[in-house]
Amino acid sequence: MARARLGRWREAAAGLALGTDLSTDLGAGIGTRHWWLGLTSCLLLCGTAITLALDVPLIPAAGRAPLTPSQREALSGQFIAPLAFGGRTGATTRPDPALVVPLAEIPERPRIELTARTVRGRSLGATLKRAGVGASDIDAVEGLLRGVVNASAIPSATDIDLVLGRRETRSMPRPLELMGLRAAFDLRVAVSRVDGALVLKRIPIKIDSTPLRVNGLVAGGLDRALRSAGVPASAAAEYRRVMGYVVDMQRGVGKKDRFDIIVERDRAETGEVRYGGMVYAALDRAGKEKLEVARHKFGGRQEWFRQTGESARKGLMRTPVDGARLTSAFGMRFHPLLAYSRMHQGVDFGARHGAPIFAAAAGKVAFVGPHGGHGNYIRLQHSGGLATAYAHMSRFAVKSGQQVSQGQVIGHVGSTGVSTGPHLHYEVWLKGKPVNPMTLKFIGGTQLSGRDLNNFQGELSRLRSLAVTGADTPEPVRPGRRPA
Repeated sequence: MARARLGRWREAAAGLALGTDLSTDLGAGIGTRHWWLGLTSCLLLCGTAITLALDVPLIPAAGRAPLTPSQREALSGQFIAPLAFGGRTGATTRPDPALVVPLAEIPERPRIELTARTVRGRSLGATLKRAGVGASDIDAVEGLLRGVVNASAIPSATDIDLVLGRRETRSMPRPLELMGLRAAFDLRVAVSRVDGALVLKRIPIKIDSTPLRVNGLVAGGLDRALRSAGVPASAAAEYRRVMGYVVDMQRGVGKKDRFDIIVERDRAETGEVRYGGMVYAALDRAGKEKLEVARHKFGGRQEWFRQTGESARKGLMRTPVDGARLTSAFGMRFHPLLAYSRMHQGVDFGARHGAPIFAAAAGKVAFVGPHGGHGNYIRLQHSGGLATAYAHMSRFAVKSGQQVSQGQVIGHVGSTGVSTGPHLHYEVWLKGKPVNPMTLKFIGGTQLSGRDLNNFQGELSRLRSLAVTGADTPEPVRPGRRPA
């Protein structure tokens, strides 16, 4: 009986052992009987491992002395570390002192190639000397260039390519073997040593001298239109000045008018561009006569003539200041500073501070200096009882008693005297009485005739036939308006 019961217990224990999984997933079935059995098994295993680990004896090891600096340096090639922390790309092999022969002096390079650059205020010879060229070679180079180009006329920031050869001793400069520079816009020169002597070779640069022609719509303003069309700043200023001889640049230019300008331009085959002076200017006024002026040599100098052969420089310039706008007319007005009405004996042109002021006509400087409320003041005396005056200048460009030509710069815009801001007060006096400069008309000037007129008309026809190379200036589209 007892044996039968013990057998049944053994079979039950064996079955329990076979059905128990010690690798319990403690993340599933939390709180169940199976989960608690797995947790108990895990804790028992961990406790057994910790108990056995405390009884493991330590293995004795011999201590190593720290590396000396020389040992660390020798082993640095084997470190696995960034270069910034001492790592290298290979071990360093120290040479055998018995096999090393010291040099008497450091060997020199057989030749040196360098580039020198000219600086304003420093001569070509000084630039070469600074680069290490000897005095005898400098004299030879200047002698070779003397018959080709003026060395003092070489612009600043010009690169000079140099090759210096081997010298015999350190006490003497290296000989010049080769030199190349851009001596002029259309010329490059090369100086080389042949059989011990320096020789010069001219290398011409092809130049395309096709003028630049730009035209477009005035639209929002002549100055903005000229800049947008790519006209150089100097040519744009010359256009305003020359056209000021034949049209009132303040009231005679409309938004629908079209400008046309031709400027001298040289393009080198190496890519550089050089602009010259203006040779043609025109203003096609909507519903009015087209105004054209062209440059022509007459009487030994360049003059501006209209399409009829009549000189553009006659009478008075309508606007004797660059980039101005009419701000106050001739006649009675309420003075903004004195706060009462009085006669305004001239006209006011608002312009930026420092803008150039031109002589309205050829004449003699009668007065230069301070003049009460006019501030810095200039008065010019012209022929026929005519005089002009210019007030509120920032500075002068002429002296008293000096002869000036029409369009010559005599001063610059300012705000001296009784003034609310930078502007030019311009007066015209005829036989001692002030007159309105905007309504005064004069006749006279040179008129081409005969062969001179034929030559001028032929040149004008050639200029008119030139192709337009500048982009047209589009008319701005106002908000709410569709473009046509």
